Amino acid sequence: MPNPSPLRAAALTATAVLLAAALSGCGDDGGAKDEDLSAQKLSWKDCPAPSASQGGGDAPSPLPNGGTWKCATLKAPLDWDKPEGDTIGLALIRAEASGAKDKRIGSLVFNFGGPGGSGVTTLPAFGQDYAQLRTRYDLVSFDPRGVGRSAGVKCESDEQLDAYFQQDATPDDPAEQKALLDSTKEFNSACEKNSGKTLPYVRTTDAARDMDLMRQVLGDDKLHYFGISYGTELGGVYAHLFPKRVGRAVFDAVVDPTQDAEQGSLGQARGFQLALDNFAEDCISKENDCPLGDSVQNVKDRIAKLLRDLDSRPIPGAFPRELTQTAATSGIAQALYSQDFWEYLTEGLQQAYDGDGRVLMLLADAMNGRDQDGEYSNITAANVSVSCADDKARYTTADVESKLPEFREASPLFGDYLAWGLAGCTDWAVPGAADHPDVSAPGSAPILVVGNTGDPATPYEGARKMVDSLGSGVGVELTYKGQGHGAYDSGNKCVRDAVNGYLLNGRVPSNGTVCS
Repeated sequence: MPNPSPLRAAALTATAVLLAAALSGCGDDGGAKDEDLSAQKLSWKDCPAPSASQGGGDAPSPLPNGGTWKCATLKAPLDWDKPEGDTIGLALIRAEASGAKDKRIGSLVFNFGGPGGSGVTTLPAFGQDYAQLRTRYDLVSFDPRGVGRSAGVKCESDEQLDAYFQQDATPDDPAEQKALLDSTKEFNSACEKNSGKTLPYVRTTDAARDMDLMRQVLGDDKLHYFGISYGTELGGVYAHLFPKRVGRAVFDAVVDPTQDAEQGSLGQARGFQLALDNFAEDCISKENDCPLGDSVQNVKDRIAKLLRDLDSRPIPGAFPRELTQTAATSGIAQALYSQDFWEYLTEGLQQAYDGDGRVLMLLADAMNGRDQDGEYSNITAANVSVSCADDKARYTTADVESKLPEFREASPLFGDYLAWGLAGCTDWAVPGAADHPDVSAPGSAPILVVGNTGDPATPYEGARKMVDSLGSGVGVELTYKGQGHGAYDSGNKCVRDAVNGYLLNGRVPSNGTVCS
């Protein structure tokens, strides 16, 4: 289950969206309700430019073969246990199917992960990747509750967040520990102060119920779904709650549903260390000399030394901010989400060795949802809010210290960083729901579960755990032997053909299919 560590599962899409500036948005608050929400009619309109909480930028570009992205607001209960009470507005975006109407299957709903990622901004940014799926589906995504324009959680100001992300996240002595925990407590208190009414109602189970309401309002008998990263957990929870309403569903970059927060963070430590090893091996293997070192171990040793030096001596980053050890670690992790970003990591490390931290700072900003004007999306606030509402465990300083050796063994570079992230929910205002999500879904239609052997954020082993947890006859495993977070957006033809074949034509791949 995702926890509020800095290495959240939406980082890849955050980088691509910020760098491409292909964004959109829509939505508002709801109020009180007295009508049957499943009978509501959506008012689809041209999408406005996204709000700051969604990441900012321009309204989405016209669709390549004509038409425009449309946005609407779905009313949903604030509290699903009191469906006749107050409502909130959930921001939706849609591109209508491009093919013949008599071939249309329905809506294909996307969640791109996080938790905390804005689907309203992300879907248009990656829309061309799903052009083939659009021939038979309306492509639909949304800002889950607590995210962006869907009753977005508010915590600290932009100025406060600058300081929050510059803090020392790997304390070495009691004074640094106190400073980190005090900062975390201040952040959590700001969330309660500014969004206390919303915090109890942003659990993954609430978002899953929202998706079933969405299915009804969109006019679909079944939910056809494409979940990525945390979106696989959300999809699994939906399948558990509504197994008979699952249509054709794909889970890509799969969260291990059997893990608690500690186990999930430890898995990420191993995953990011593996990705770093692969990055170093790739650099050394090139025909031209690797500019970062003369051996795989030397590349990793130089990175580790850079981070140690930054702990006491930051270097200039993006003026007036300095590149600290924490910011550099975030930037390095961000670049490991996709092999396409490895060239930026190489450039950023070369510059940092020469005393220039701008590229690594830009990567860290993308991880944290900060744009070039210094405005933050609410991805961090939403990530912490959903994770802490979901995760039952609360970790003390003593807990973290006892776990540090295991985390350091899993990753000399990222171990401390991820271990101390466990303390993020300690002072949270809302109790966590469970140790891990229940995704058992007997009676569900087949769900295609795609794991990537080189995935740093959702390690490959989680795909098999998801298949087993969904239950006999439900999960169908497909393995991609690749690098980066996720498989479909890698462009691998074998993966694309398998996923498209299922979603478009209902052809279920053989369980255990492997793509290279």
